[in-house]
Amino acid sequence: MSRILAAPPADSRLEAVSGDGGLPVVGHTLEYIKDPLALFGRRWEKYGEVSWLTMAGQRWITVLGPDACQQVLQNKDKAFVNSDGWSLLIGPFFHGGLMLLDSEEHLRHRRIMQQAFTRDRLTKSVESLNPVVSAGLDAWSAADGFLVYPALKSLTLDIATSIFMGGAEGSTEAEIAEINASFVACVQAATSIVRYRLPGTRWKRGLDGRKVLDAFFRRYLPARRANETDDLFSVLCHIESDTGQRFTDDEVVDHMIFLLMAAHDTSTITLSTMMQYLGQHPEWQRKCRAESTALGTDSPTLTQLDELHSLDLVMKECLRLVSPTPVVARRAVKDTEVQGKYVPAGTYASVAPHFTHHMAQYWPNPEVFDPGRFDTDRCEDKVHRYAWEPFGGGVHKCIGMFFAGAEIKTIMHHLLLRYDWAVDTDYVAPLNFTSLPFPEDGQPVDLRLR
Repeated sequence: MSRILAAPPADSRLEAVSGDGGLPVVGHTLEYIKDPLALFGRRWEKYGEVSWLTMAGQRWITVLGPDACQQVLQNKDKAFVNSDGWSLLIGPFFHGGLMLLDSEEHLRHRRIMQQAFTRDRLTKSVESLNPVVSAGLDAWSAADGFLVYPALKSLTLDIATSIFMGGAEGSTEAEIAEINASFVACVQAATSIVRYRLPGTRWKRGLDGRKVLDAFFRRYLPARRANETDDLFSVLCHIESDTGQRFTDDEVVDHMIFLLMAAHDTSTITLSTMMQYLGQHPEWQRKCRAESTALGTDSPTLTQLDELHSLDLVMKECLRLVSPTPVVARRAVKDTEVQGKYVPAGTYASVAPHFTHHMAQYWPNPEVFDPGRFDTDRCEDKVHRYAWEPFGGGVHKCIGMFFAGAEIKTIMHHLLLRYDWAVDTDYVAPLNFTSLPFPEDGQPVDLRLR
């Protein structure tokens, strides 16, 4: 049964937001975990761009389609904040991260952090990436049914600890495995139905994981404060804004925990998706390999990565097909409207770029892998400013998006030079959306050394 979220003011021309709560207690949470696109598709057909539902114990409005997403993400009337939206889901685990800050505090932190993501620093990061990627791939064993997702997750965590931390000296393999498990626990706690510290719950595992991560980074903090090097951990300890502002110890730890999660989880699913589709479309695998081979090096520079045109198209298409962050959270801090619908203060908003990326109105044959849709002769991503938004939008657009692109292309370059691989054309990845998407079967590919 459809009901309204709240009645608009009597003198308003706005419409009420319609919707439904779903099942008792769990609301629509299980539907989202099973298949968010199907859930959003049903809501689009029934309610349109804006509707309300119950998720994670709260009422949310779902914001669908590029016009509505643009309005909330650009936030011209400053009605929506990041902090309150994300804090409900991941606040206890990633508090202090840039995504959970707003207004002047967000601006101060972002201005300082931008110094860590300049073109010069990115160039140095790519130089450091190559040997780490090469060493990580040395541990792979080519075989039929090779589970590429866990292998890539291990590789991207190695990269994160090396490039972002300058290494984890003194840590054992077991400790690094615990760190990886702690990140997973923190991320998966976001969709907990039981949100109390009870034994056996995802919420408790997330809280325990945050303690592990906090202790891990604080152990290395004094050394990074003492000596300035090129790794991000050290950079965050020493950089200053134009006005001389610096991060405190607590702020450095908070940012490191959030950045390492964002850096390796989101890159892993994109790499995994790219390997799937390149395995199913050998003509694109050959195109990408030819461009990588033409560079004549297994240690490409940032400038050389820019020459990998086909790989860039494939990466963009895979970011469209499987958005690393399917929804982004906001909360209204004052009465406002979205596409003519009345949204009262206090309302949580779930903005869904993943749905936009699959709308046939903007993407012909949206479920078909077609990297050419991003090429200059088609530019389907330009049909609407927010048709393609895997990195978000507005003032909170991902600060690490260029590093992510460089990391993904570096890893894929090494993979293309080392391996051929194939994936059955009928294979569909069984994606789990308990947190950020991941393939439950580990994403098997038939991997062969070249």
